[in-house]
Amino acid sequence: MTELDCSPYSARLLELAARLPRVPRRDLHGFLAAARTAADALPAPLAGTLDDFRADGNRNGYLLLRGLPVEEDDALPRTPDSTPAPVDRPLLNQEAMLAIVGRRLGLHTGYRELRSATVYHDVYPSPGAHYLSSETSETLLEFHTEMAYHVRQPNYVLLACSRADHERTAATLVGSIRKALPLLPDAVRDRLFDRPLPCCVDVAFRGGADDPGALANVKPLYGDARDPFLGYDRELLAPRDAADIEAVTVLSKALDEVREAVYLVPGDLLVVDNFRTTHARTPFVPRWDGKDRWLHRVYIRTARNGQMSGGERAGDVVDFVPRR
Repeated sequence: MTELDCSPYSARLLELAARLPRVPRRDLHGFLAAARTAADALPAPLAGTLDDFRADGNRNGYLLLRGLPVEEDDALPRTPDSTPAPVDRPLLNQEAMLAIVGRRLGLHTGYRELRSATVYHDVYPSPGAHYLSSETSETLLEFHTEMAYHVRQPNYVLLACSRADHERTAATLVGSIRKALPLLPDAVRDRLFDRPLPCCVDVAFRGGADDPGALANVKPLYGDARDPFLGYDRELLAPRDAADIEAVTVLSKALDEVREAVYLVPGDLLVVDNFRTTHARTPFVPRWDGKDRWLHRVYIRTARNGQMSGGERAGDVVDFVPRR
């Protein structure tokens, strides 16, 4: 299953959201602990869908939950224009959904160097944003596996929509390795499997340097050769050997061929399998009127692929450890 209509469960979901603390950022660990309890009480069809996705994902590499509770647009605050969010900002419905759904999947995680080490991220257009930033709007945010260069790479990226862009033209693009793999010649699979390639890192992880070069090594394909995980970033992966460059180019084209466009509208929550996909966002034109596109993002870690060492809690913040 790739898409689930959650509107039949709206009343129950609002009831579960009402059990959560009203100001989540004052005690995020406590808030997410309450969300874990709420996650155990999700309607059975939704709980089962999330459990199945957590167990083995799906061919498309994402799960789209539609019809979740969201405020009427006039009841929402203005779309943010700065980060992080104020500590005393009251809980929004889509933030509650991110808490409960996320706790069914794993542990919410913040990254020390990213977004002031916060766990909840507002995603909104910002004038003059760096081209690698999610705050871009009028340029394509290229395909990337989120933090593929980080030892503690999140297993899932969750995006919940409170406001769509005005024209509703912004698409989240998802390319799944399970769909792209059959398009790769055996020689390309063999070349890229379990082969560390130089990879640069996002601006937040560069320690203030403009261009520190490739700080990490990323394996484009790894795990089970018949059903591999994916590590891919169109802007940051920096192979040097001619054969590696050619193999990555073939992989890139295959991911383009299988990509799917997801247009998020208010009440949508997109769960991206960050070990089996790469994702992007198409351009859109903001109006700077306080009603521009507003998503909420969290990263979820699990025990998969050595993301945890034991004793972690939902809401923990981790330091940068580059893949070698």
